[in-house]
Amino acid sequence: MAAGNHSTVTEFILAGLTEQPQLQLPLFFLFLGIYVVTVLGNLGMITLIGLSSHLHTPMYYFLSSLSFIDLCHSTVITPKMLVNFVTEKNIISYPECMTQLYFFLFFAISECHMLAAMAYDRYVAICSPLLYNVIMSHQACFSLIWGVYMIGLVCAFSHTGCMLRVHFCKLDVINHYFCDLLPLLKLSCSSTYVNKLLTLCFAALNIFAPILSILSSYTFIITSILRIRSTEGRFKAFSTCSSHMLAVVVFYGSAAFMYLQPPSVSSMDQGKVSSVFYTIVVPMLNPLIYSLRNKDVNIALKKMLERIFF
Repeated sequence: MAAGNHSTVTEFILAGLTEQPQLQLPLFFLFLGIYVVTVLGNLGMITLIGLSSHLHTPMYYFLSSLSFIDLCHSTVITPKMLVNFVTEKNIISYPECMTQLYFFLFFAISECHMLAAMAYDRYVAICSPLLYNVIMSHQACFSLIWGVYMIGLVCAFSHTGCMLRVHFCKLDVINHYFCDLLPLLKLSCSSTYVNKLLTLCFAALNIFAPILSILSSYTFIITSILRIRSTEGRFKAFSTCSSHMLAVVVFYGSAAFMYLQPPSVSSMDQGKVSSVFYTIVVPMLNPLIYSLRNKDVNIALKKMLERIFF
């Protein structure tokens, strides 16, 4: 181990999702299936939006970016998890662990803010439809997406940089299926005050701030929808937002359960179950939610299939 890492540990052992041998193989096939659906769904969504000219609108630019984040987010976690199901000892080297931590944080934080950007897009579309093309111009969309990735980059770099300063001793078993912040901090034999303070500050920035933004957007959206006189108009407006709200509830709910519980109450075993949702299940569900409930996507998909096969 290089002296700059301030650690005598050269590798970690991942405890995994479960210690029961009879569950390893069934879980391997379950998560392999989920990962295949995730890759096909998100790659399909990105390709469909890229090739369908009538989907080149702000809403679908954000959706394409969300699919890219979900694809990468799942790929950072799931392949290593699948390998661990079929190997006797789940070993990950120190550099690999820090790399996984960095990219996990980058994509998880980016997803938090991308969902908030999508809520703002829906707010403008429903509350200011006549000004939508002016407010959500290509330049504005690019700036929002660029800002999302920059926040993820800075926060992930800060967290990982502080983690590199933490001293790890003989305890090298991470009670998780990937290298996450809280399980790693539990292994430290040096002060983690700065890390915990940073986690608390960034939780406010990356969880509470986007949630407040989303709630504010939907408060105005619901108010505008209730003013619509026709039942059909209300239903159409609600259906436009329902997919996004479902994705928000599942992602933020599981993330908050993992990171915002008091230490006296939280359990790493419970945390592992909740983290399965936002690292593995949500990236699979997002393209399904948005494609099944979206007429434009379904029409574009039918046209593409007709082009391919006929």
